[in-house]
Amino acid sequence: MPFNALRAWLGFGGDAAAEPDHAPLRALVDTLEHLEPERAKFLARFAYVLGRVAHADRHISAEETRAMEAIVAEEGGLSADQAIVVVGLAKSSNMLFGNTADFQVAQEFADSATYEQRLALVRCLFRVASTDAAISMAEEAEIHRVANQFKIERQDLTSLRVAHAGYLPGLTARKAPEAAS
Repeated sequence: MPFNALRAWLGFGGDAAAEPDHAPLRALVDTLEHLEPERAKFLARFAYVLGRVAHADRHISAEETRAMEAIVAEEGGLSADQAIVVVGLAKSSNMLFGNTADFQVAQEFADSATYEQRLALVRCLFRVASTDAAISMAEEAEIHRVANQFKIERQDLTSLRVAHAGYLPGLTARKAPEAAS
C-alpha cells in the first residue's frame, strides 16, 4: 500500500493519471484529510507556496524549514507533528514539480483566498526568506512573482519590503552599522 500511495503522490497510476495537474497537492491534501476539504486545500496551497519561495535559491535551510513549520502550524491551527508532515511534503512536491505547478498552485490559492489571506501569505514569504538573515535575489524575485500573481497592491508590497529592508539584497550591508552602534 505505501508504494501505491507513493506512486499516486508522484502522479502515476490510479485516479492520479486522470488529474495530473493536481498531483503536487494530492499528498498534502491527504495528510490533512481530517480537516474540512476546502480548508485542507487552502493549507496545502499555502504550504506549497512557502516551499516555492524557500526553494527559490535551490536550497531550503534548516532555519527556513523550521520557520515554515511554525507558520503552517500557526496559520493552519495544526499540531507541530502535522505541520512537519505538511511542510515536508510541500518541500518535496516543490522540488519534484517546481516550475510546472508553481503558477497553477499559486493561482488556485489566489482564486480561493481573500485579499487579506493573500497578503498574509506574502508576509509569511518574507518571514521565511529572511530566516537566514538575508533574502537572496532569487527569493526576492520569487516573492515578487507571487505578489504579482496575487495582485498585492503596490503600497502593501512596499510596506513589506521596508519592514524587511535589512534582509534584502544590496541592503543587508546597511543593517550591519546599525547593529554595531
